[in-house]
Amino acid sequence: MLSTQKPLTSAGKPAATAADPDAWTLDSHWPALVAGLAGQVTEGVSLLQHHLDQLLGKERLSSLEHRLLTVLVERIKLAGVSAQQIQRFYGGRIRQSHEKVDMADLVESVLQERKGEMGAVGIVLRRKLKPVDVLIDPTVAHTLVNAVLDWSVPFGNRVDVRLDLNHWPPHARLQVRASSDGLPPSSAASPDNLSWMLMRQIAHTAGGIELTREITEEGASLTLMFTRTVQAVDGISAVDLSDEHSTTFRSLQGVYVLTISPSLQIRAAVRDALREIGIASDSVVNLQQAREAIRARMPNLVVIDAELKGDDFEVFHRDVLREVFELPFVEISPDDSSFDMSGFGEYSMAKVGRGNIREALGTAVMFELAKMM
Repeated sequence: MLSTQKPLTSAGKPAATAADPDAWTLDSHWPALVAGLAGQVTEGVSLLQHHLDQLLGKERLSSLEHRLLTVLVERIKLAGVSAQQIQRFYGGRIRQSHEKVDMADLVESVLQERKGEMGAVGIVLRRKLKPVDVLIDPTVAHTLVNAVLDWSVPFGNRVDVRLDLNHWPPHARLQVRASSDGLPPSSAASPDNLSWMLMRQIAHTAGGIELTREITEEGASLTLMFTRTVQAVDGISAVDLSDEHSTTFRSLQGVYVLTISPSLQIRAAVRDALREIGIASDSVVNLQQAREAIRARMPNLVVIDAELKGDDFEVFHRDVLREVFELPFVEISPDDSSFDMSGFGEYSMAKVGRGNIREALGTAVMFELAKMM
């Protein structure tokens, strides 16, 4: 009987020749390998999830145990699904229909979908989203935003998500920052994980998306620039600060401001100035009362007496910003005539003089609120 054994290379592998169409090489077969591996992973975790559900039904697992195990199962499933998606994008099996998508709505919907899962493992999500329209396939965009979150989470238990318009070029900009209050990221965090590969493949396939990232000891940040931006709303330019009867002022009836000052005179002056532009407010005399008030109701803006600024205020300020990304503050300065707008940093603060509250506070508050639109 004739032998059909192929000659071996020095490494002990079958030698491939141009005349041998059945020769096997990893370079040509890796897509099938990835697809097979991903299929086995997703099939296995689906079966595992089924058994967990049965154990819960038989009261062999508590609800908390079931939830935590389900989160772990979902993480394993994510690896399989990500591998499948990378292979599909690479193989051109994703049909795209570029549409005008409100990225703020899409990002918010993804955050809401992932809120329960993130909370179960102690992840705190914050967001600051401005409405920006982008030409992109909605399904692809949904997959991309999920991949962004999945990439960021291993780097910290606090994830800040910002969507706005880059000043120049005027492209939609999605920024995600993960940190752990100064603690180093998990040893399992890898910048080149499957989620990163998926983002790179989506950007390559969809086009019009630029990715940059930065890894530090405190965590990681990721920026996506969408060059196919078709429309954006700039809250600051849309506000007419000189017209106290504008529709912008009338739309502020739902805004709530908290004033912190030991001075009754300042608290009354701030209340009257805010009332003139249709803004409701409460006031407290110290930072401890302010913490209690914020636990009951989070304000849209805080007015702080400069007399209370110090180490305790710095701690209070950081704690509040952990809950609401870039919540605006306006300082009441001891300089009667001072009036300074804030910059655009996270800890920047506007200033209004004690003797200038009636004339300038409304304008300062409007400017700070406009930055949050």
